[in-house]
Amino acid sequence: MTTITAAMVKDLRESTGAGMMDCKAALTESSGDMQAAQDWLRKKGLSKAAKKAGRVAAEGLIGAVTKGTKGVVVEVNSETDFVARNEQFQGLVKMIAQVAIDVGTDVEKIKAAKVGSVTVETAISDAIATIGENMTLRRAASLEVGKGVVSSYIHNAVIDGAGKMGVIVALESAGKADELAALGRQLAMHVAAANPQALDPAGLDPAVVKREKDVLADKYRQQGKPENVIEKIVESGLKTYYKEVCLLEQAFIHDEKGKSVAQAVKEAEGKVGAAVKIAGFVRYALGEGIEKQESDFAAEVAAASGKK
Repeated sequence: MTTITAAMVKDLRESTGAGMMDCKAALTESSGDMQAAQDWLRKKGLSKAAKKAGRVAAEGLIGAVTKGTKGVVVEVNSETDFVARNEQFQGLVKMIAQVAIDVGTDVEKIKAAKVGSVTVETAISDAIATIGENMTLRRAASLEVGKGVVSSYIHNAVIDGAGKMGVIVALESAGKADELAALGRQLAMHVAAANPQALDPAGLDPAVVKREKDVLADKYRQQGKPENVIEKIVESGLKTYYKEVCLLEQAFIHDEKGKSVAQAVKEAEGKVGAAVKIAGFVRYALGEGIEKQESDFAAEVAAASGKK
């Protein structure tokens, strides 16, 4: 009887994208013959993942999980929005977020982590084979504090903890956990709506700030303003820019009087019973930065029906 090695299973998985256990069964049935094993998987309808791997996956779900002083957010992509409504895919996203909170945010480590008797990578491959679309674990991020809370907010939630946008906010404080959690959720909702680029001006990319300064300076040079006046105008313009892109300086969306986020947090310290510091935030919007393929749906339908 042919011995089925781990290397053989790995090779078959890479060529077919089928699940690990399915590959082992295929090799066993085929007495170790790789081509026969591939055919076996094809006949069973399990050799789908590799064929799908080249397709652009820009839909899917963002998942977020918090556990006291730690929180994670993950993005799992699929090819179409229909898959986001699939219960198996939804469960997969939630499972991956739970794994990430324990093993960290390195994508390869998450994929290698065990869930029951299989790895996360195998679970993804199995979902691809079952659902019939390419899926990828694109990214993951986490926040953690020594004392305080990490709160989350999911915008356009499809299920509890997963949707089209996910935000986590970390608050450092020795105050009341329930009040902190409520404040954290409000701040997470603000981050979702206002899309800050950094916590404060110091956190902005210096190249971005320089570009903003250059644009402002050139604008007033063209108007014939003297250099000493331009310098003052640019500094004033930067302050306005910071109010637009820095979380602490943005107008808090939950306050009708236009208080800044920093002022709102300071005021909340009374309810919390201690000083509060925003330690960080992460905002994931589904598919941001992925170049999506545009298609002519009408043309595809016409082609499929044989029409010109």
